[in-house]
Amino acid sequence: MAEAKMSGASRWVIVRDLLLFQLKLFLDGLIDVTLAPLSIAAAVVEIFFGGERRGRFFYAILRFGERADLWLNLYGASRRADADGLFGGSEAGSDSLLGELELRLRGGDEPRRQRRS
Repeated sequence: MAEAKMSGASRWVIVRDLLLFQLKLFLDGLIDVTLAPLSIAAAVVEIFFGGERRGRFFYAILRFGERADLWLNLYGASRRADADGLFGGSEAGSDSLLGELELRLRGGDEPRRQRRS
């Protein structure tokens, strides 16, 4: 397993990344707690009343869950983190939560200002 090449991340970067990670964990849990009963309900309804399009709602829920996982990319940026933390391992504006946040918070891939701490 490859480790991230960290070269002295500032305290601010670590605090920011901790908060981002906690937000991503919360959203992941919320999605899981929501999809678990929805998938069970959809499967039960479709088993008994599915008709000729049986499975349509159940598999739509699974596809939504897959898209949500790709969007959250819970651990993906950590492999490429650098001194700019998770933002250094993501691409601003990408189709992920981190990419969207970086674009909104910083306007792009480059830090707005350099801090030393």
